[in-house]
Amino acid sequence: MSKLSVRDLSLAGKRVLLRVDFNVPTEVKDGVTRITDDTRIQESLPTLNHLREAGAKVIVMAHFGRPKGEVNLKYTLRPVAEHLSKLIGKPVLFSPESTGAVPAAMVASMQNGDVLLLENVRFHAGEESNDSVFAKALAELGDVYVNDAFGAAHRAHASTAGIAAHLPQAAMGLLMERELQYLQGELTSPARPFVVILGGSKVSDKIGVIKALMQKADTFLIGGAMAYTFFRVLGIPTGNSRVEADKLNLAQEILDLAKAKGVRFLLPLDNMETQEISATAQPRSTGLVSPQKGVSEGWEAVDIGPATIELYSSEVAKAKTVLWNGPLGIFELPPFANGTHSIAKALAASDAVSIIGGGDSVTAVKQFGFGDQVSFCSTGGGASLELLEGKVLPGVAALSEK
Repeated sequence: MSKLSVRDLSLAGKRVLLRVDFNVPTEVKDGVTRITDDTRIQESLPTLNHLREAGAKVIVMAHFGRPKGEVNLKYTLRPVAEHLSKLIGKPVLFSPESTGAVPAAMVASMQNGDVLLLENVRFHAGEESNDSVFAKALAELGDVYVNDAFGAAHRAHASTAGIAAHLPQAAMGLLMERELQYLQGELTSPARPFVVILGGSKVSDKIGVIKALMQKADTFLIGGAMAYTFFRVLGIPTGNSRVEADKLNLAQEILDLAKAKGVRFLLPLDNMETQEISATAQPRSTGLVSPQKGVSEGWEAVDIGPATIELYSSEVAKAKTVLWNGPLGIFELPPFANGTHSIAKALAASDAVSIIGGGDSVTAVKQFGFGDQVSFCSTGGGASLELLEGKVLPGVAALSEK
């Protein structure tokens, strides 16, 4: 953790530009925009409150949706300002512009502890192109920069990376600090056995992560549709299951790499298969798979089966560190959720350091009520994967050294 932290800063009376991830799901009812999941806003509160309590003037920057560099009030952050004010119990000022005279005048009248939310930075084409003129215009509103938007840290945008060059100090917020602590610190030399659970639909989405973690992991537990690309390579029948037919060489390369490194690479022993993807489907077990027997012709595998659940749960119980990225079945539909639910339950009951690496796996763990029984749930999807691959995140690289 060589980067400057918000904990290291002298904040009283300072204008602090705080970049957060407020790209939250919303719905419009009777002309009113309502936030349907405020997890990302909640995750920003520790840093926001730390700044307020230290006497800073907090100027919050965020993006929302994809307005493509133009003003589009469908993507205004005004409803987020109203929601945030309820969460912190005090008014949150809102600037209808993110740079220029309007926010400058509002900042000038702020008192210590006040919070101002700027309009969607993606209303400017200069945000996503990391334009230095736009970055400098944002920087003119503050004295110090704090980045707590881990979910956007893999983007080299003006408010996530470029801005840091125009201010004397650029520090990570408390959420960013925790993300790096778990996704980097804990995994630098993980307590063993180190088990990696990987699901989701595509081998190709996870190839970078698999190769990077192959250097450290003791065991991989594979589920989700990506398992059936490996089945195809091994000659196990896949029925109508999703297979990346153009990635068979990649799957074979991974199997060879695991063998060469002595890493256990476990695929499902059995699966649940169905002829229809619906909430009323009645899947059946394939039984134990082999080169002679796998997913039935005309059927599609949608979850791991009971023997696999038992095996994977026992591996989780023995582990000291577990990293999980990607669900093990179509967990959004109850008939196909048992595998993902069972492994989440096993993880919650284990003594391991348990890290849920963003995206659908976090949604699943929280949906099943185990969110507070694991060590850490990452807020970043793409950012988590890139960090686990060992890539440098522009939003982290731009921060000041401690």
